[in-house]
Amino acid sequence: MDFGQVFWIFIVVIALQPMVSRWIMEHQRTTKLADIEATRSSRVILLMHRQETMSLLGFPMLRFIDLDDSEKVLRAISMTDPQVPVDVVLHTPGGLVIASLQIARALKDHPGKVTVFVPHYAMSGGTLIALAADEIVMTNHSVLGPIDPQIDGLPAASLIKLVEDKPISDVDDKTLVQADIGKKATAQLKAATAKLLEKHVEPDKARELAGTLTSGQWTHDYGITATEASSLGLNVNTQMPTEIFDLMELYPQPVRSIPSVEYLPFPHERETSDKSR
Repeated sequence: MDFGQVFWIFIVVIALQPMVSRWIMEHQRTTKLADIEATRSSRVILLMHRQETMSLLGFPMLRFIDLDDSEKVLRAISMTDPQVPVDVVLHTPGGLVIASLQIARALKDHPGKVTVFVPHYAMSGGTLIALAADEIVMTNHSVLGPIDPQIDGLPAASLIKLVEDKPISDVDDKTLVQADIGKKATAQLKAATAKLLEKHVEPDKARELAGTLTSGQWTHDYGITATEASSLGLNVNTQMPTEIFDLMELYPQPVRSIPSVEYLPFPHERETSDKSR
């Protein structure tokens, strides 16, 4: 072959490499999901939101729970035998209340055992989904979050407090409308959350916990650890299966030119010296 042929073969290989790499990754993901389902005799549903980078322009695009997610999860649940357990792996900053609530209600109504795995974080709408589970599996350092409504990016509880604290004549119309919507949203979400929790706890306790999570007593980014979640009355354990972390490795964050975290990817054990010699 002459140089021109070698050059064009090189160009074709470079062009096909991303496609082949993606196919290999998708095959590995499918295989891992099938392995977990076989091991646990369950339906595994992964709800993952990474920050993705658009391939053409290269700027970040944040993902969150949306109606497309709820359609797919509801479809997966409907395709699952009522007696087959459902395992949901959650990794999300949250998203739309309507979508999160649809997923949570479908999980609550599933007769088989529902387990939610939170290897790192499931905030806001992710926490709402987790509340529908019979069991929440976390690590000692993974977190859930408050589910207080946000109105135009502002905490509903803070808007309500502002209107209560200031003379009505000093509050502009937009803020009054936001506070009114915030009051309604908080009441609606509290009632919906209590209904979810009644599957696992007494109605009075469910209403109390729902009030705590929707009240705005924490900032919206507050991390609720496994210990704190358990103290609130949620059924939490910290026995995270290693295969869940293996699955997470197959959904990496888009590669940056300079990584922000680096380490040698193998277990590191402390070296001990034999002092008896």
